[in-house]
Amino acid sequence: CCSRLIAYSIFIAMSEEFYVRYYVGHRGMFGHEFLEFEFRPDGKLRYANNSNYKKDTMIRKEVFVGDAVLKELKRIVEDSEVMKEDDASWPQPDKGGRQELEIVIGDEHISFTTSKIGSLLDVQESKDPEGLRVFYYLVQDLKCFVFSLVSLHFKIRPI
Repeated sequence: CCSRLIAYSIFIAMSEEFYVRYYVGHRGMFGHEFLEFEFRPDGKLRYANNSNYKKDTMIRKEVFVGDAVLKELKRIVEDSEVMKEDDASWPQPDKGGRQELEIVIGDEHISFTTSKIGSLLDVQESKDPEGLRVFYYLVQDLKCFVFSLVSLHFKIRPI
């Protein structure tokens, strides 16, 4: 009973590949500072945050998330409708940094690259404010989702 259910869940999960990777970073006076996370089809969440400010060290975390978390992540991505967007008119990465978002859902694969976005004013002043707004809000949602998962899983002191 249970082994068949687990095997069926794995089959369903693998029948439609799902992958998300986000990176934001720059090279400055403190070296290469960045935030990166990815969700793999097998449920592995990889998180890395590198800041050399005040001699901080790189934070790396890995955790496996369950089907419910992947399902919610997929819902967030699909509801954003980011898969319909095109980054051709978005600001190109510059000395201020770059952002990358890669998503695979089934046979759809998108990969966006743009400069770091400081505020909604940057979005409004771009050549494609509607598309960049979709990207901006999805990235905010994804970062919030990942920070919540990482802080909940790796909590050192109980509340």
